[in-house]
Amino acid sequence: MIETEGLRKVFSAGEVETIALDGVDLSVEEGEFVAVMGPSGGGKSTLLNLLGLLDGPTGGRYRFLGEEVAGWGERRRAALRKRSIGFVFQSFNLIDELTAWENVELPLLYLGVGRRERRRRVEEVMGRLGILPRRDRFPQQLSGGQQQRTALARAVVARPRLVLADEPTGNLDSAHGDEVMHLLAGLNGDGTTIVMVTHSPTYAEYARRIVHLVDGAVVAEDIAKRPFARG
Repeated sequence: MIETEGLRKVFSAGEVETIALDGVDLSVEEGEFVAVMGPSGGGKSTLLNLLGLLDGPTGGRYRFLGEEVAGWGERRRAALRKRSIGFVFQSFNLIDELTAWENVELPLLYLGVGRRERRRRVEEVMGRLGILPRRDRFPQQLSGGQQQRTALARAVVARPRLVLADEPTGNLDSAHGDEVMHLLAGLNGDGTTIVMVTHSPTYAEYARRIVHLVDGAVVAEDIAKRPFARG
């Protein structure tokens, strides 16, 4: 599904250049659950942004679903992103003026899905994640765990092939963090490919493989020692 070769990202501010990614080679098979770990400032979020087509690389190659996408412009990246990729962020990124239902429904509106099918899909995913009874509440009326479940429902309602999660438990206590990780493991058990950035060695063990990123480069890869039950 994902294959990068020599992937680079350099940020420039005047005469100062910062190398965020320095020749990353990474392969992720369809159906895998991969955790990315490393120190702050090591390039983890930058890598996730490039894999999610939110930004383009400075150099190197990136093949997604068999297509070379490294040189694509924003319009082409956005079209592929809407069809194939879901995002879960540490800060939830819910829209305060929309109810939980409306937040989850939003990706389907962007895709032009009909009203009846939208209702069916939103009801199904919110029911599965246990937030359907809170469908009419606004984000500020939800607990942190409920907000993250709503964000997760929004990420998967369009049935993306790939879910990218950037510190999805970072703002949650351990009980809610465990809950979100079990939900991600369940999605992976159903066949969704997941790439997750995390600082937690415990949560990294939910993945099948752990990639260690330091100073913008992959320095090691490990097979998770105790993969959690999937599904």
